[in-house]
Amino acid sequence: MSAQSDLVDLFAPGTTVVDGELVIAGVPASQLAAEFGTPAYVIDEGYLRARVCAYRDGLATRWPNSRVYFASKSFPSTPVYRVMAEEGIGVDVAGGGEIVMALAGGVPGADLLLHGNAKTDDELRLALGAGVGLIVIDNFHDIERIDALAESPVDVLVRVRPNVGAETHTAMATATDASKFGLRLDDAREATRRIEASTTMVMKGLHVHVGSQILQAAPFAEAIAAIGSLGEFEIYDLGGGLGERYTYSDPELSLDDYLDAVVGAAHAALPASARILLEPGRSLVARAGCTLYEVVNVKESDSPLAPTFVAVNGGMADNLEVSLYGQRFEATVVDAVGGGQPVTLVGRHCESGDMLSEGVLLQHPEAGDIVAVPVTGAYCFTMSNNYNGALRPPVVFVSGGHARAVVRRETFEDLRARDVLI
Repeated sequence: MSAQSDLVDLFAPGTTVVDGELVIAGVPASQLAAEFGTPAYVIDEGYLRARVCAYRDGLATRWPNSRVYFASKSFPSTPVYRVMAEEGIGVDVAGGGEIVMALAGGVPGADLLLHGNAKTDDELRLALGAGVGLIVIDNFHDIERIDALAESPVDVLVRVRPNVGAETHTAMATATDASKFGLRLDDAREATRRIEASTTMVMKGLHVHVGSQILQAAPFAEAIAAIGSLGEFEIYDLGGGLGERYTYSDPELSLDDYLDAVVGAAHAALPASARILLEPGRSLVARAGCTLYEVVNVKESDSPLAPTFVAVNGGMADNLEVSLYGQRFEATVVDAVGGGQPVTLVGRHCESGDMLSEGVLLQHPEAGDIVAVPVTGAYCFTMSNNYNGALRPPVVFVSGGHARAVVRRETFEDLRARDVLI
């Protein structure tokens, strides 16, 4: 494949190059930048919906008694919640704000599943008041709090930490003994006994989540075998964690191969009558999104130790994945797609670590060029911030040649809105 086709393949399917320019869901990238400004998060809505349906239908075909829940921490936005509600899947929430936005997006309370290793009383009251369908018990304190707060029976799952590792960043591994999440096998048995003795909780089943950005099938199967040893239950929530290709060199675990591995392990270890839940996040939204920037300046290499720096009008305020996890991203000038000379793409923020990509290939970048970075649909919006007073970008949905802002760009007035003048 050519350098251009390699690069385009990282964007959502349907992204093309027409007359030398990147076109996203039928709209030229330069037109999107001109209409909505930069930086901007651009979401291929058609692909997002298709990906949700592929997960929903792929799991149901393999295990009919099943449900997909969107792990919404990957993109907690009311318009995205609305897509999930319209496509008929549930939503996994992990805080009060996510509950409020999901409800505003049309997700019924019964279709919500609440996570959290440190749920507050206020969050639990909010969840109980909204009629959240399932609450995941992460620790013994959760049991005590729900016992004290619930006025009617609540369906719960117990999160198990089976000490299963995976090839991913340490901060993304959630099933080892070093993780803050869940209970070890013996403690999970004790939690189950306490819940079954409670009059406010209904013990529905178990939950396990290996981690995030995982591109091997084996850890999922190992975790499922581990929870299968704890007995037979009505529900088994097998978490999420399927990774996404961010760069040319990343391996790929396809959705079909992932579902085959998970359901195969479930057939081997779990009751045939059980209900299976999956919680995809990154693998639902990552490839659906890209970020558009404008080049502010190009600083040519002036030392054998210094690369050529291409500085854009965003950075770690709209993409913390690089700083937090060392995640690699590719990029392209939108009217010169693929190939070029290696440069270091950096942000505008006052940190030496504010880099978007080192050694990325760009063709003759100049001030004023628009640069597109693919695979930014997961966690970039989630972790956007106001470093150096940056204004958080808009979210733009694109589909069938039409684009619309579904989250507006932040304003300077927004930055001051919470100030209390004294």
